[in-house]
Amino acid sequence: MTKGEGNMDLTAIKNPAFLKEMSNEELGELAASIRTFLIEKLSITGGHLGANLGVVELTLALHKAYNSPQDKFIWDVGHQAYIHKILTGRTADFDTLRQYKGMCGFPKRIESKHDVWETGHSSTSLSAAMGMATARDMMDEDYEVVPIIGDGALTGGMALEALNNIGDEKKNITVILNDNEMSIANNVGALHHVLGRMRSAGKYKRAKDEMETLLKKIPAVGGKLANAAERMKDSMKYFMVPGMFFEELGFTYFGPVDGHNFQDLEEAISYAKKTKGPKIIHVVTRKGKGYQPAETDKTDNWHGVGPYKIESGEKIKSAATAPAWSKVISEAVLEKARTDKRIAVITPAMILGSKLDNFKKEMPDRLFDVGIAEQHAATMAAGMATQGVKPFLAIYSTFLQRAYDQLLHDIARQNLNVFVGIDRAGFVGADGETHQGVYDISFLRAMPNFTIMMPKDENEAQHMVHTALAHEEGPIALRYPRGNALGVAVDDATHALPIGSWEVLKEGTDAVILTFGTTIPLALDASESLEADGISVRVVNARFIKPMDESMLHGIFGSALPILTIEEAVLKGGFGSGVMEFAEENGYDASSVRRMGVPDYFVEHGSVPEQMEEVGLTKENTIDKLRQIVRMNEQQRA
Repeated sequence: MTKGEGNMDLTAIKNPAFLKEMSNEELGELAASIRTFLIEKLSITGGHLGANLGVVELTLALHKAYNSPQDKFIWDVGHQAYIHKILTGRTADFDTLRQYKGMCGFPKRIESKHDVWETGHSSTSLSAAMGMATARDMMDEDYEVVPIIGDGALTGGMALEALNNIGDEKKNITVILNDNEMSIANNVGALHHVLGRMRSAGKYKRAKDEMETLLKKIPAVGGKLANAAERMKDSMKYFMVPGMFFEELGFTYFGPVDGHNFQDLEEAISYAKKTKGPKIIHVVTRKGKGYQPAETDKTDNWHGVGPYKIESGEKIKSAATAPAWSKVISEAVLEKARTDKRIAVITPAMILGSKLDNFKKEMPDRLFDVGIAEQHAATMAAGMATQGVKPFLAIYSTFLQRAYDQLLHDIARQNLNVFVGIDRAGFVGADGETHQGVYDISFLRAMPNFTIMMPKDENEAQHMVHTALAHEEGPIALRYPRGNALGVAVDDATHALPIGSWEVLKEGTDAVILTFGTTIPLALDASESLEADGISVRVVNARFIKPMDESMLHGIFGSALPILTIEEAVLKGGFGSGVMEFAEENGYDASSVRRMGVPDYFVEHGSVPEQMEEVGLTKENTIDKLRQIVRMNEQQRA
């Protein structure tokens, strides 16, 4: 690589072995080059900027000290692995970052042998590390297992479960706790305050060992004093404060360590490598370091970004013609909460993502951010509902699946009146397969007592919020997509929609499209195009996915019209399956029913239109399907 601060040729990097011969000064030059590269590239492609700028020195120090892929790095959540990708030979791929068929924004096993674990959801790294370390010991192999977890992810329930198990089993694992005092949103909870005390209290491990060494040097009585010091170790831990939490779990604690100081990092890692059993290195970093707009940001504005102007940090966005869907829903809930003191909001660390900042500002005592703890959030909502509160659980579709058991066992089984706002329902674009919101219909449909609905526009959305908050008979879920709403006019007053009611948007006599939400414009466009060919297609807004409008379905099946169902969700167990189940249960012939939706594989990153195209959710495919079922129906009647 050519040298010169901020100008090293990163494309020349094929593997991280070269780092072992670099001085701290040279590492500093490389760090500057990496930051310059990331700031420039992500200003064009977008991506996770703040998290990666904060772990440049840490990633370099880890790759210098360990031997990847023999030693296993497990990145939690994975959005801070860009430097890891650079050091493992993928610099040239950054032009395609998070783009269709391009490089994934998270670790990806098929991309590189250095990516040993795929992460998109937080708090999984420690459990995966325990699994790898257990396999290593079973097979009598010798390698290091090094999970890197953020302070926000450490609040996740399974992370704490894994800490308990690792410490109890005394597994030789080195946990890197990347403490930047901020995850996607501001950290909450008691554990955050514990880490804050550790940050402020100095280097406990070094102080303890230096004291023991000093005592042993005292003539005559040194040995006895040292033995006494050993017996006083537990008392000393409590007195010194840092690391106490982790040491009680069975870990040897090192830190806190300046995550931007190569000397301190090298020393702590070296010390940990000489120590057997579970270790934790508490590294304090600054998110966004090296880029002033990101470094001073106290929100999630520089967590995941689109294109921006490097000089000013100004985001490059197309002019929005309508508010974000998340904003539409959160503002509708806030409006109702102003006159109904029973309404409260629960979110698992997504105040800003779900556009709940206005609710927090106006009603801070009625908004509860529980951290990255979806299971806890769901059961907490259930508990509140038992006492007459109307909880609105605002949660991304991809994170809702993490609380499956709580939805089924604690909410649905008890038929509790919880309002679940399913944000990011449908395709999510660049975040890809780990974040696609296409599974919730299938698993919620299987749960007794659940009502599921999705609006066609923001006006219907506000009526659905009214419906959900007026609902008194069990749980009800409102799905809404990522991105902006349609910009339609909204009614001054809201009202409840009859549960299970559908509406006909366009009449037709030759076939019927049953669809909802984001695919309604697709259905209407296809229907209009077929009019020119003399094919009349009815379009139904099947806004209640469960329960369905059985009266309308009886009429459609009774008239023997062919049916096409369309959903931006998985086909298996989805809305279309529900229509076919209705036909079977009621003795109708379902042979003329066709379904369009997401097939049985994981759809990777790209733009939403590209993802829709890949799975066949297009106007052209819709027209072809309709022609086929109309032709087949005519042949059967002939």
